[in-house]
Order: sequence, then C-alpha cells, then structure tokens
Amino acid sequence: MIKKIGSVFFLGSLLWVNAQEKTTDIENIEFQGKFISTPYKSANQNITVLTKEDIAHSPARSIDEILQQIPGMDIRRRGANGVQSDIGFRGSSFEQVLLLLNGIRMNDSQTGHNNMNVPVDLDDVEKIEVIKGPAARRFGQNAYAGVINIITKTSPGKKVKISADGGDYSTYGLGFNAQIGNEKFSNSLQANSAGSQGYMYNTDYEIRNVFYQGKLNIKNGDLRLQAGFSEKKFGANGFYASKSATEQYEETQASIVSVAHQQTFGKLKFNSNVYWRRGQDMYLYTRQNPKGYRNMHIGNNVGGEMNSSYQWGLGTTGIGVELRKEFLVSSNLGNPNRFVSQVFFEHHFSLLDKKLNISPGISWANYSKEGNFFYPGLDVGYNFTPNSKIYGNIAKVHRIPTFTELYYVSPTEKGNPALQPENAISSEVGYQYQNKHVLAKISGFLRNSSNSIDWVKKNANDKVWLAENVGDIKIRGIEAELSHRITDWLKYMVGYTYIDSQYQQSDEFVSRYILDNLKHQLVSKLETRFLKNFTNELVYRYSERMNLGSYNLLDEKLSFAKKDYSVYVLVNNITNTQYTEAFGVEMPQRWFHIGFSYTINIK
Repeated sequence: MIKKIGSVFFLGSLLWVNAQEKTTDIENIEFQGKFISTPYKSANQNITVLTKEDIAHSPARSIDEILQQIPGMDIRRRGANGVQSDIGFRGSSFEQVLLLLNGIRMNDSQTGHNNMNVPVDLDDVEKIEVIKGPAARRFGQNAYAGVINIITKTSPGKKVKISADGGDYSTYGLGFNAQIGNEKFSNSLQANSAGSQGYMYNTDYEIRNVFYQGKLNIKNGDLRLQAGFSEKKFGANGFYASKSATEQYEETQASIVSVAHQQTFGKLKFNSNVYWRRGQDMYLYTRQNPKGYRNMHIGNNVGGEMNSSYQWGLGTTGIGVELRKEFLVSSNLGNPNRFVSQVFFEHHFSLLDKKLNISPGISWANYSKEGNFFYPGLDVGYNFTPNSKIYGNIAKVHRIPTFTELYYVSPTEKGNPALQPENAISSEVGYQYQNKHVLAKISGFLRNSSNSIDWVKKNANDKVWLAENVGDIKIRGIEAELSHRITDWLKYMVGYTYIDSQYQQSDEFVSRYILDNLKHQLVSKLETRFLKNFTNELVYRYSERMNLGSYNLLDEKLSFAKKDYSVYVLVNNITNTQYTEAFGVEMPQRWFHIGFSYTINIK
C-alpha cells in the first residue's frame, strides 16, 4: 500500500513539473471565519474547500457522500443517498464535529446522529468549507475535531432551475430552484423531493427539503434571512439496536430560521445573528407495531451571537459573544435543558515583513449545569515564498455529553447522568504549497483525549450498551494530499490519511464506536473533459477500519452540460463491493442513476 501511494505522488510530481497549460485559479478562495475572513492561502489550519464546480462534477448525490471524498473525513453511513450518516474527523466520534449552515449551528441537541438533517439539496450548495482540527475557541461546543460550514447563496436576476433523476431500486429525485431579485435585494427558494424502495428489505426512504434565503444589501454590509425545513422517513433495517432488528423505522424533521447582519465601519467589522433550530425524531422498534416501542424527541436550540473585528497597528483583534438555550421534550429522555454562555477572543498579527503570521485566541464557556470551560489555542504560519508555507497549531477542547448520552434508556442502551465532559489537547504541524495549478499538503496531527465518552458492554454477550467515560485515547497520524490540474481537460487529486489510535481496551467492557475508526484511507479523483461539453469524474476510495476490515469503492459520473441544461449518468460502487461503514449495516452494491437539469432565464 505505501509503495503504491508513493508511486502516485511521484507521478503527480512529474506531471506538476511538466504542466504548462492555464488552469482554474484556486488561489483566491476566501475562508469565512467567525471573526476574520481569511484568504485560503493565508490560513494557518488544515482547511479544505469544495467549490460549486467540485460538487457539480462529483459522483455524489448527497452532502454526506461528497464529504467522504475529503481526506481525513470519516462518514459512517446507514443507508444511501443522505438517509442517515455520522460525521467523524481523524478518529473522532460523531459528537465531536460541528456542522454549520451559512455559519449557523445545526448540531442536534438530542444526538449527533441527526446532525446531517440539513434542509438543502447538494445541487443547491455553493461551497463547503471544512476545518480539520479543533476550532472550539472560535466556534464553541462540538468543534472538538473539526468544523463543516455548508454555504448557499442568492444571486441577482430571475431564473428557475428544474431537475429530476431516477435510478435502481425505484429511486427518484425532483428539484426546483428559483432565483429572483436584483443587486439590492435577492432571493432564492429551493424545494426537493427524493425517494426509493430501498436496496434491501426495509431500507425504503422519502426525503423532502424546502429552503428560502434572502439577502438585502445595505451600506457597507447586508442583512440575510434563511428558513428551511427537512423531513426524512425511512426504514432502518439494523441501523441502531442490533443487526437483527430488521423492522426498525424512523422519521426525522429539522427546521432552521435565522437572521444575520454584517457591516463594516472603516476598520471595524461587525456581524451578528439570531437563530432557532428545531429537531424532531420519531423512532419505532417495529414498524408494523407503533404501540410496541416508540420514542418521540423534540429538541430546540435558540440563540444569538455578536462578533466584531478591528484592524489596528498591532494586527486584527476579534471578540464575540454567544448565548444559547438547548431544551428537549422527549418520551424517553424527559425534559432536559441547558443554557450556554460563550465569549470568544482572537488576535491576528504578522512579523518579519508579513511572512510570520500568529493567531492566539481563547474562549470561555459557561454551561448552566456543567460549569465553566476555557478553550485556549494558537495558530502559527511562516511563508517561505508566496506559494509555500509551514504551519502549526495547538488547542485545548472540551465536549459536554449530549442528552442521549446522559438520559437515554431502552432495552439495548442506557445513558449515564454521571458522565463527565471529555477533553483533549490537539495539535498539528504541516507544509502547504499552492499556486494556480497545484495544491500540495502534508501534515502530522496528534490528539490526546481524557474522559473519552463511548457506549460499552460489560461483556460481548451483554444486550445493553452503557454510556461511560472510558478513559484516555491518543490519536496520532499523518495526512498528505495533492491536487493538480494538468491541462484544461485533465485534473487529478490523491489524498492519504493514516491514523494510529492508541486505546487500552479494558477487560471489564467492550467498546462500541472507538474501534470503528479508520486506520488507512486513500481517496483519489480523476476528472477529464472532452468534446467541449462532456466531463467524466472517477472517484476511488480505499478504507481500512480498525475492526471492520478494508474495502475498495469506485464511483463515476459522466456529465454533459451546454448553456442552460445538463444531463448525467452516475454509477455508485461500480465494482459491486460488499461493505459496511457503521454498526454492521450492509451498504448498497452497484447503483445506477440518470438525471438532468434545465434553467429558464426570465427577462
């Protein structure tokens, strides 16, 4: 495996040296931080940005599927096409990742299993920004191992886009996107519907999304409103309790409403928002017998924040305040709630003719029941040349247990009200080279966690999983990535992540999630354009988990786009691989899709 990976990088280096053609400019992407918007090239963390073009050409049909193409990202799916997925980064749990929609927190107050209930379709996403590594000092709770920010946008003019697709297992999708407005006030309305009879017994699903976004430009700033609703209904064969629980069924809903404001007053930048995120989860152990075992959870996050940054002689200083109430009404968990107060501080300055960039910061959080926590951190970067830099960062993070980990009780799981918050010291050092043709990165990372939380059994034959603080976990690894557009018609990417998770398995219990982590991950893409209007992208993924073995997956998408319409053919799992990503759930084998879109411009 290592020899093969080395050969790929060596070949890529040769192609890099010989490339002469003009390519898409990847230098000018700007990362939207909480306080400071930073050019991608200047960021002193490991950041990945998926652009609109990346998304359009990818053989992915949902947000979780395209995230699987990012090195270091561990998406453990149950089912396909965005039905239910857990998000992890470099050996983290699915509770340790923060998900944002246009900068607004989307994490579910009940459980991280529901974080990916996002009311937008992949086709309507403008870009996805991913921070690898801790970001709690900027974003607070859940930014333990990484942050994902899904960004949509409005645009001036009047146009309507319609789309449809179909595939194996009676799969269908219908989409509608209307843009209306001008430079002063622009609006976008999206509606999507998808469904399938399922790739095996009791894996059928229906997904509905509606999302509105409006933007009003004001002097030196703007006001933004977003409102969305997502609903999923799906058969959950073996998804949760056990592999033998073939009759499970679930319905989830998620809605978001937020108003945001940003404005610049000379050297002072100010932004604020208020938001309400509601999640609903109805679970049946036996689909045909709703009265047998049924859980209903309704969770709410209501909050607001104010952030500002000021440029002065000694750099740029950012400060922010966030207040949030999390409360849940549940047939199983009771009616728990917590109030969270957070204060953020960060300063950015440069030395040595702006070659050395330093960003210290700290945040303080108070949880009404758990107490006070501090999240200090430091980012440092040195630019040898305009295209080449080294960077390093270190941070301390905490995570408060979810309501499910604290209070859930079922025939197969039992929460623990005495759980302690988990915490970690995380660090990374890396090198990055970037120009208009090439992006090359290599880094090493380390995360030492204490009081780690997991679900455990007293022995392998026990039927009940218990939430416990299982002790210390040391995760270290390396990651390398090379992306290169050789010509206007040929581009490739290859990325490799190795994770060494050191955890002393106790003889007193068996862990549920910790040993599901990826150990080796290889992701590669090959994009070719031909006959002016055709694009073909192949994505190969090799994954080896600590206790679930290894598997190879190959996906392909052939697209034809001309003026206002496009047609595509997409094949997932071309090689018909049998594999599982989470909890022993059998994933689908080869799956064909065909689809089209048409845009109507209105004068």
